[in-house]
Amino acid sequence: MSADATSRRTTRRRRSRRYNPDGSMTLIEHVYDFRRRLLYALLVVVAGGTIGFLWFGTGVGPVPALGDVIKGPYCDIPQEARLDTGDGCQLLQTAPFEAFMIQLKVGIAAGMVLTGPLWLYQIWAFLAPGLYQWERKYARIFVCVASLLFALGAALALVIVPLALGVLVGFGGDTFMTALRGQEYISFILALLVIFGISFELPLLIVMLNKVGVVQYAQLKRWRRGIIAGLFVFAAFVTPTDPFSMIALACALTGLFELAIQLARMHDRKLERQRVAEGFDGLADDEAAPFTYTPTSSAGEDAAEQPGSDSPSGGRTDDVT
Repeated sequence: MSADATSRRTTRRRRSRRYNPDGSMTLIEHVYDFRRRLLYALLVVVAGGTIGFLWFGTGVGPVPALGDVIKGPYCDIPQEARLDTGDGCQLLQTAPFEAFMIQLKVGIAAGMVLTGPLWLYQIWAFLAPGLYQWERKYARIFVCVASLLFALGAALALVIVPLALGVLVGFGGDTFMTALRGQEYISFILALLVIFGISFELPLLIVMLNKVGVVQYAQLKRWRRGIIAGLFVFAAFVTPTDPFSMIALACALTGLFELAIQLARMHDRKLERQRVAEGFDGLADDEAAPFTYTPTSSAGEDAAEQPGSDSPSGGRTDDVT
């Protein structure tokens, strides 16, 4: 076997969980792993963008074409308020290659959504070796819930867009006729989807801060009115100048914030019961905590069971060190 083949085999073994369960690597191996994961993620995004680009103008069975889905809210504008070219509902192209760039932009965005689990896995695979087991557990939950909340926010935006457009283009009465440019319209739709999707991550952020002890239920309860008022101000700033999208986003965020407060309440009550059961509740600042600590080895085994040494730790470094 050649030296190159042996080197590649050794590298694959170091990446394998079977031969390297803790994922330990040198600094240069981390750099190579980052480059490899980034390349895989980009290839996945390019493949998804290609699928989205082709899907833009072609439907697949009962699934309509992506272009029809995107221009749906525009086509829902009353026909008497929309420019009728005689060929149905169409957007305007006012620059060379504008339609191509729109199709490319929408295709890449749709491809990133479709292939999200694949490129997110590459990010996860790069970060996971540096996390403890409990951190990996919370990271998985965070990614899954964040993806679900973003999808719910984007879905709400798609419901609100027709109402928002109806209000925005209704100003001026019969003085104006609506004929939207494709670039501006698509940018408006994508921006609204991103705004609603990211805004829906707020309750998850509050729950995670409560989990790590940064905020408590008592604080959130005192701040409730101010935070709710801030949510309405935030919704007014980030949404278009129409009441429907602002009220929908503000009410949705308020409901999710209330849910986050109740989750924080249950979490704090659980911690309080644990403190009482372990005898930590009511201790003075200068009073010793009633627990017994037994050092363990770096492998996680009981120190008393480590052979080969007369010392209690068996000649190994305990967890504190």
